[in-house]
Amino acid sequence: MDLIKTIERYKYLGIDDVIDHEKFNLISIVHHSTKIEGSTLTEVETQVLLNEGLTPKGKPVQDTFMVTDHYAALQFVLKQAKAKRPVSTDLIQEINSLVIRNTGSVYNTMLGIVDARTGAFRKGNVTAGSTYFPNYDKVEKLTNNMVAKINEMMIPDISMDDQINLSFDAHFNLVSIHPFYDGNGRTSRLIMNYIQACYGLPLAIVHNESKAEYIQALIDTREKEDLNIFRAFMTDEYKKSLTQEIEKFQEMTKPKKGGKGFSLMF
Repeated sequence: MDLIKTIERYKYLGIDDVIDHEKFNLISIVHHSTKIEGSTLTEVETQVLLNEGLTPKGKPVQDTFMVTDHYAALQFVLKQAKAKRPVSTDLIQEINSLVIRNTGSVYNTMLGIVDARTGAFRKGNVTAGSTYFPNYDKVEKLTNNMVAKINEMMIPDISMDDQINLSFDAHFNLVSIHPFYDGNGRTSRLIMNYIQACYGLPLAIVHNESKAEYIQALIDTREKEDLNIFRAFMTDEYKKSLTQEIEKFQEMTKPKKGGKGFSLMF
């Protein structure tokens, strides 16, 4: 089943109309996105933290903040998408400021002090492994150009294929500009979700289990200058999460045959 048919099946089943499904899906997005960035919280611990406000024992407080900040940022993204707020550089910076609200740092640079928690662009150069990101003095222009391109392409009547690819491409381009000192990956995945929400699409997840393939897809796409590499990776991730949701929903709603069913033990 291709991705478009999977999305259509997901919508046809009305999975998002199930009580609490949306929140469980948001928790899953937060869990995987923060896990990729080093959070040690399990999905159950993330769920209990966000549902009941109970901090997991024995886990770093930074990881708890990472999760609660990301959840606040995701809720902000969905609110802005519902209001049809246009993509802008300010919007991206606001998302980033929420993502690292309680975990960001203040940087003393040759060009002045940068409080990363405000969504300010970096004033220094950064690398990740073998990847060198654009020079800091190009960040603002590159981000503005990306925003202009997104708005040029983000029109109501484009095909679902184009909607999906636009969300993937925005994700790739923002994380490749790496405009911030911290939270670039989380912010980029949230911009992808923002575009998907604007078009009424299910929200895509990059699974923590796929972290190595995710990083490699980013590297290969940059080296070969071929967006189809990242699109193919994200298509597989998207289909995987939607297929899992459809299977769980169908299992939950399937009539039970025979057996005594579940009995309370008191």
